[in-house]
Amino acid sequence: MSVSSRRAGRLYVVSGPSGSGKTTIVSRLKGLPGLYYSVSVTTRAPRPGEVDGRDYRFVSRRKFEEMIAAGEFAEHAQVAGNLYGTPKAPLVEALDAGGKALVDIDVQGAMEIKERFPDAVLVFIEPPNMAALEERLRKRGTESEDSVRRRLDLARREMEYAPRYDYRVVNDDLDRAAAQVRSIIKGR
Repeated sequence: MSVSSRRAGRLYVVSGPSGSGKTTIVSRLKGLPGLYYSVSVTTRAPRPGEVDGRDYRFVSRRKFEEMIAAGEFAEHAQVAGNLYGTPKAPLVEALDAGGKALVDIDVQGAMEIKERFPDAVLVFIEPPNMAALEERLRKRGTESEDSVRRRLDLARREMEYAPRYDYRVVNDDLDRAAAQVRSIIKGR
C-alpha cells in the first residue's frame, strides 16, 4: 500500500550488497543542507566504532517485533539473520516538510520503499566485481567465515535487482562514487 506519492520532498534510497561501500558513501552525504538522514533500526550487534542513534538504533529482537506490531516501520526485512527497519514517522515528517530524505537500506527494503513511496529515487551501489567485494568483507575483520560466505551469496542475489534502480553507481573509487551520488541528490 502506497503511503502517498504527493509529497513536497524527495526520498532517496541508497542500497547495494554488503561491502559495496554504500554506508561509507552515505556517511559522506549526511552533511548536505536540507537532507534528512534516516537512522535504521537493527537487531544486529554494533560493529567497532558504531554509535547507537548515529549509525543505527540497536534494539533487541523483542523490541523490534513490538515496533513491527505497532506499525512503526516504512519497511523492514531480515538480512543475514538480523532484522533491519526504517522508522516511518520521521521519514514522512521530513518529506511532508519539503525536505530531501536519505535512507541506506538493503535491496529487499528498497523494493518495499518503492512500493510505499512510488516517487522514491533508487540508487544502487555496485562493487567493481565480486572479488573486490569479497576482499572488502574480509578486510572488515568483523565477519566469521560463515558470515562472509552468506553475505557473498546474498550479494550475488542482490546484484540481480540493480536493473530495477533509477541509478547505478560502481564504487571502484570511493571519492568518485560519493560525488556521483551527491550529484544525483542535488540534481533532483
